[in-house]
Amino acid sequence: MEPLSINILVSLAVILIQGSPQARLSVLPAVGKCVRLGTFGSGPAAEPTQVGEFWKCGRCEIEAPLPIGYPAPTPPGAIELKSYPSVRRAEISSTGSTAMGMFASFWPLFNHIKSREIAMTSPVEMDYRGMMEPNSNQLNEKNGSWTMSFLYRESDMGPTGKDGTITVVDTTPITVLSVGLKGAYGLKKTNEGLKLLNEWIATHPAWRAVGDPRAFSYNGPAVRNGDKWSEVQLPIELKSDVRSSNGSKSTSD
Repeated sequence: MEPLSINILVSLAVILIQGSPQARLSVLPAVGKCVRLGTFGSGPAAEPTQVGEFWKCGRCEIEAPLPIGYPAPTPPGAIELKSYPSVRRAEISSTGSTAMGMFASFWPLFNHIKSREIAMTSPVEMDYRGMMEPNSNQLNEKNGSWTMSFLYRESDMGPTGKDGTITVVDTTPITVLSVGLKGAYGLKKTNEGLKLLNEWIATHPAWRAVGDPRAFSYNGPAVRNGDKWSEVQLPIELKSDVRSSNGSKSTSD
C-alpha cells in the first residue's frame, strides 16, 4: 500500500477513536475538569504537577491550596476550556485603579479570613465588570468596576453575608476559556491574556463569550515577577445552533 494511503487510514482511525477536533470542542469538561485547546508562543515549558496540596510548573509554583473542586491551574503558554464549581468567597468591590484597589483590599480580606480562622488559598481572583472597551476588547479602568476576592477552601466554612466592608457570597458554577500566563501582575498582563482569548474565539466561531473577564493571581509579593503564575478567563458557551445540533454534553473524566 502507498505511504499516503497508510497515512490516511491512520488519520481516519484516530478520528474514529478520539472523535474529530470539531466534535471534541463541542464536549464541555465536567465540573472541576479542563480540556487543552491549544498553545501560544513556545507553549508550556512544563505541565502542572500537583505536590500534596500545592502545584508546580517549571519555575512557577503555587504554595497555597486551591478551593476544593477547582480544576488544575492552566500552565503558562496554554489555552484551556475549564468548568468551575460554586465557591464561597469573601469579596470587596470598587472602581478606579485596580493596582491601588488590590493593595488597599488585601488587608481587609486577609483580616476577614484570619478572624474566621480560614487558611489562605490560591488564587486571588479579580473580576472586571463593565470595564471592556467595545472596539478593542481591552479593559479600561475608567469604565465599570472591579471585585477582588479571597476564596474559601470549602463552601461550608462560615456564613455568607456582610462582614463590615466584606461580602461573603457563593458563586455560580461557570465554564470559561482560560489562558495561562507568566510575569508581573496588573491590568497590562490581563489585557495581554484577553487579546489571546479573543483571538481564539475569533477563529472558533461556534463559541462566544458570555460574560465579563476575570484574572487569577496565584502568587504573593515574595515571588519574583518573572515567576508569577496567573490566568485570564472569559465565560464562554457554544452558540445555541451548535448546542441544538450536537446536544449538550460534558466529559466525565
